[in-house]
Amino acid sequence: MESQLGLIDKSFNVKYSDGVREALDELPDSFTITDPSISGHPIVYASRGFLKVFGYSENEVLGKNGRVFQGPKTNRRSVMAIREAIREERGIQISLLNYRKDGTPFWMLFNMCPVYSEKDGRVVHFLGIQVPILRRRNSLGGGIGRNGGVCYDGGNCREYVYKCCRREVCSNSIMEVDRALSVDSVSGLDHTEVDVEGPCEASDQEKTKASVAVNNIMSVLANYSELNGRLVSDRRCCQSGTSLLSASLNISFELMHSYQTCQLSMQVMPS
Repeated sequence: MESQLGLIDKSFNVKYSDGVREALDELPDSFTITDPSISGHPIVYASRGFLKVFGYSENEVLGKNGRVFQGPKTNRRSVMAIREAIREERGIQISLLNYRKDGTPFWMLFNMCPVYSEKDGRVVHFLGIQVPILRRRNSLGGGIGRNGGVCYDGGNCREYVYKCCRREVCSNSIMEVDRALSVDSVSGLDHTEVDVEGPCEASDQEKTKASVAVNNIMSVLANYSELNGRLVSDRRCCQSGTSLLSASLNISFELMHSYQTCQLSMQVMPS
């Protein structure tokens, strides 16, 4: 039987051409790629940004399920919503309380989407983006943000928020917004005073960062899968043969049932 690590390597080597890991490593975002076809739905790739935010090494993460980053205060309903999205092979965006390796909790915007095979519409991977949610200072400059949370970065938080707003207003470049909310800005934050009870809502900038990250990562995956002759997409462009056959049979049965009902009605009508 093939080892777990062998399956993880094959998960990438078969679907993408050489160099995909190096290309993904260049991206600044925190994200993981998982393979639902392998038992336990393990992580088959973890970005440098992810390892920096969560405090793990690559060897500690590969082969693990995402639930290892949850903890006692992680909302069970949110976890069930993610599992349901995986079962239904659809995307989801949700705020989630996760835990770093040292046990400190932090809120993040979790954006997950399926990666489909262009050939048969199967889900080959799930892409998960993790954007740490920053609480903002209020107008009086106190430590409590507009959502009732604590400003993580102490005295530097106001300067950080100003930079985000300034770049967003003065530049039309999506990459400027992306850099303003880069992993380097949040990986060193103090999360010891996080309101773990929640809920914690992400800002528009954080949602924008998640969307930009999905586009950038999918662009890399699409490019390296096309070079390997196994093009992938974040949209299901076709159904598998089994699904098409099932759909055709359902339509045929419905038409036959309608015809039989019509014939029966004509027979019982008074002459």
